[in-house]
Amino acid sequence: MSNIIILGAQWGDEGKGKLVDMLADRFEYIVRYQGGNNAGHTILIGDRKFVLRLIPSGILRPGKTAVIGNGLVVDPVALLEEIGQLAAAGVDVEKQLRISNRAQVLLPSHRLVEKISELGKNAIGTTLKGIGPCYEDKAGRRGLRVADLLDRDYFPEAMMTLMQDHRTRARAFGVDESENVAGDLKAVVERYAEAADRMRSMVCDTAKLLADARAAGKNLLFEGAQGTMLDIDHGTFPFVTSSSASAGGACTGTGVPPTKIDGIIGISKVYTTRVGAGPFTSEAADGVGELIRKRGHEFGSVTGRPRRCGWFDVPLIRYTAGINGFDSMVLTKLDVLDELDEIPVCVAYRIQGARTCEIPATWRELAKAEPVFETLPGWKSTTKGISEWAELPAAARDYVLFLEQQSGVEVGCISTGPERNETVRRSGTRFEALTA
Repeated sequence: MSNIIILGAQWGDEGKGKLVDMLADRFEYIVRYQGGNNAGHTILIGDRKFVLRLIPSGILRPGKTAVIGNGLVVDPVALLEEIGQLAAAGVDVEKQLRISNRAQVLLPSHRLVEKISELGKNAIGTTLKGIGPCYEDKAGRRGLRVADLLDRDYFPEAMMTLMQDHRTRARAFGVDESENVAGDLKAVVERYAEAADRMRSMVCDTAKLLADARAAGKNLLFEGAQGTMLDIDHGTFPFVTSSSASAGGACTGTGVPPTKIDGIIGISKVYTTRVGAGPFTSEAADGVGELIRKRGHEFGSVTGRPRRCGWFDVPLIRYTAGINGFDSMVLTKLDVLDELDEIPVCVAYRIQGARTCEIPATWRELAKAEPVFETLPGWKSTTKGISEWAELPAAARDYVLFLEQQSGVEVGCISTGPERNETVRRSGTRFEALTA
């Protein structure tokens, strides 16, 4: 039996959805453990495109159980919209999906509160989905959980009280209430009551569900959202998300003990991207960065915002590998670099004249860092769709091996395109052993 965690090694958008979908046939349960509908996991199957925000990517594999863990914040209206889209595509969501009764409920007024964090010069570039304020209410013990949502006697008054508090805070900061969240509170409560009735059959104690699954010898695949550099504790604070996006979040966000985790796989692009504000040492703020953006279709799947693009950052990957304990690493979007004559790699930082591979604790210090590059030759030939290691151009193999050597983590798998079969699996690796 193998229970593994798959998570982002950078600032999110690394291609986790494709990998989870690709591996889901080997696991019985696919489990999301943090975040909300600020995530966007894109999966291409033939000519069909799916963008999953709350529901685990494994839902697209018939017969698999997809689990929304207690560590998520759930917008019931957004969830039902996603369920409807999948059902229209022939996915039996109600049979396959289970939702934790301890997950937090995201309210429309959380989006109002989030606008406060985007005022003035301190804006951090959130998705404005209300995720942060929902986690704030959880930490402040004001929040409402899915179990509360199903309680017809308790939830309406509790929701009204919390939404009125949110609106009062928003008004104090002069936030515009013109959108739907400022409408009739009773109508909003009724909409959530209807959502509760539709969700009821899918809600359960998912910690017990997963414990029973382990006892029965079932395999669990844990799916992270965002990336480690957006982790609330370990990321480039405050330009981070509001949940534990690193491996530890898989345990607190599902109720599965750390002793039951068999392996951790990190996902990284062969270059680096991030969305929104915050330091980005290896950023390519020139025409090459724009070329990468166009070739890699680097636009947010949730917001549509253009992603900032730059070169592979070795200190960053060493840092995230240390925090998570990667057993293996998957590199994605190798084909995006096919046209380049040469490819810089950031192998160290220079901060106030001193060379270092450490990540400073403050964003202000990291913003002062200058990249130290080593440049490798490009391969100037197509890698798209290649599925065998030996068929990759020699320079492409050398590039992968250089990243492996510099980061100190084996590269067990390389993605050469968005489709399931556009993937190179290296034999004899820890990745192969964990996902066999």
